[in-house]
Amino acid sequence: MTDRLTETPDTSGASDPPVPTDPTVPTDPLKPTDPPGVRSARRRYVIVCALFWLPPGLSLASMVLLLSERGMSLAAVAGLFAVHSLTVAVLELPTGGLSDVLGRRPVLALAGGLNAVAFALVGLGTTLGVLTAGMVLMGTARALASGTAEAWYVDAVQGCAGPDADLRTGLARGGSATSAALAVGLLIGGALPWLLSLGPDPGTRLSEATSGAVLPLSVPLLLGAALRIVFVGYVLTALREPPRPPATLGSVLRGVPVTVLSGVRLGGRDALVRRVVLTAAAVGSALATVELLVPGRTVELTGGTGSGALVYAVLACAGFVCLGIGSHLAPLAARLSGGGERAVLGCLAAGASGLLLLGVTASGGAHPVATALAVAGFGLVYLGLGAASPNENDLLHRRVPRTGRATALSVQSLAQQLTGALIGLVVGALPPGPLPWLLTGALLLAGALLWLRRAQPPLTPCTPPAPSAPTVE
Repeated sequence: MTDRLTETPDTSGASDPPVPTDPTVPTDPLKPTDPPGVRSARRRYVIVCALFWLPPGLSLASMVLLLSERGMSLAAVAGLFAVHSLTVAVLELPTGGLSDVLGRRPVLALAGGLNAVAFALVGLGTTLGVLTAGMVLMGTARALASGTAEAWYVDAVQGCAGPDADLRTGLARGGSATSAALAVGLLIGGALPWLLSLGPDPGTRLSEATSGAVLPLSVPLLLGAALRIVFVGYVLTALREPPRPPATLGSVLRGVPVTVLSGVRLGGRDALVRRVVLTAAAVGSALATVELLVPGRTVELTGGTGSGALVYAVLACAGFVCLGIGSHLAPLAARLSGGGERAVLGCLAAGASGLLLLGVTASGGAHPVATALAVAGFGLVYLGLGAASPNENDLLHRRVPRTGRATALSVQSLAQQLTGALIGLVVGALPPGPLPWLLTGALLLAGALLWLRRAQPPLTPCTPPAPSAPTVE
């Protein structure tokens, strides 16, 4: 995610006509045009991104392995992830509308609180019912948080510097912060179970003392639950918003459906928004496949769950470093390619190439060449997706009004989550080998090809942001 830089008019010759510029191509990133309010909003957005994504990073290396350790089959694990994704899909649009009606801060705080409970349930749960409840709460929290912090950031920046304010750089830094948090969390979350199995084996003693409720693989999720409390505290103290009309149950029930319908109509009538939504669906299929299949490949490579979790943590950490590098390079990709749309095309094609590399090496076993190509493909997937996301979102934010911004992001996330859930079920049922990788690689390539033609300008200009914007200092 990134933002574009403020375009300052040339006032040296008042009689000279303005020179048209492509709004999707960022200006010189070294030009010091950002007012203090924009810099403050950008800093707070980066911190929120880091705090929000650190707990998922802690759980990413160990969650699939923890569920397997609890006796769940691969199909059951895929089903639990589908419960999470389908919960997000059901609640995505209503919660996006809730953020547009109630405000960004209370919705983000509620998401953090639900996530703390969800992480504790998944970390301690030993039955399918408890694990399912944890996944439902986790999906609810994800739906509440989807796009909410980003919407706050765009509101704040456009309120300080106008509708043409620099968005791409801040969105890119938020994406880099997200990737860094995931990478650090992965390293810690992957190392903790391994460290607990060393020496006198404190992990075994911990499991015995808790009657099997706390396994070494549970510790990263419980740490993530504690960090969610820190996230809630920061959101309540740092994300300031302008006063809103007092919200009553009736006003919320009336306002949310209207906001949701406007977001859905925008996605139906605007060709560029449709492309963003369809691209999100393709990205969801790619990420679901990577998250479901790569942990098993690392276990096969190392021969043990503990060592497999550590190797996957290192590998996924490298992937998220690539994601952060891609996000950081998004403005450069837009400049070199001549605009945000061309940048999205090239970056998604690079990600699809990475999936195809993972597919052709799926039957290579532990051969060094196959392993090296698979690692390169894994990194290429994240590098391409990281560079595409800020350019997509920059284009999206210039097509939607402030009053429907979180809803538009929820439509985008809905497509990603729903497709990820469906493709995850398909991939879990397919036989191991190249087929799942080649299928999702083809889907991502199809998403890239949507950007071959430039989208037409909107029929009606985007509504400018309201005069009052989030207060930042």
